Amino acid sequence: MAEVKGVGFSGSPDVDRSRLPETHIRPSKTDYGGISWPIANGSTSESPASARAFADMRDMDIPSLIRWVWEGLEIPGTVSDYHFLLQSAIARLWSARASDPSGLRFLEVFADLDLRLIEAAPRPFLIDEDDTSKGYFHFSGVATWVTLLQTEGALREALAINRRLQRFHEGYRLETLEAKIAALDEEARCTGLA
Repeated sequence: MAEVKGVGFSGSPDVDRSRLPETHIRPSKTDYGGISWPIANGSTSESPASARAFADMRDMDIPSLIRWVWEGLEIPGTVSDYHFLLQSAIARLWSARASDPSGLRFLEVFADLDLRLIEAAPRPFLIDEDDTSKGYFHFSGVATWVTLLQTEGALREALAINRRLQRFHEGYRLETLEAKIAALDEEARCTGLA
């Protein structure tokens, strides 16, 4: 993922990229213009990062899941592969929040990376590549992050993310957030806390 221009991803913490066997896998072009990745008994259209993105993460404990994602961001894949890896991990971390809230910190880290990826390379997320007016697909991982921030009372952070999402015709309860912040500001002004 570090090769995607504009993301500002310098690499995964505590991951030695050279030790990951998938790092050395290289695709080849197919006769029909696609790409193919070698596997033990043939080839596949699924990149190494895509294989991680669509793996079953339900039974992974949180430390294993976090490691899985960090490693997945270091192996070959497409912008979409990295997005789906991050989005799947966010969903898993959110579903595990009651039993292991330590994952919420990584939910925020992964959602921030996902949003930066979407901002840097938005084309794969267009509903119709030939008509930008049709908008973009829904970014559920980022929406989960906004929900988490609102739950934590970090309304201004949630609003800032919502404003970044406006470019993609997304915004999760933007008017409601703005109204809540305005009410809190007014309350603080009236009580002399502002």
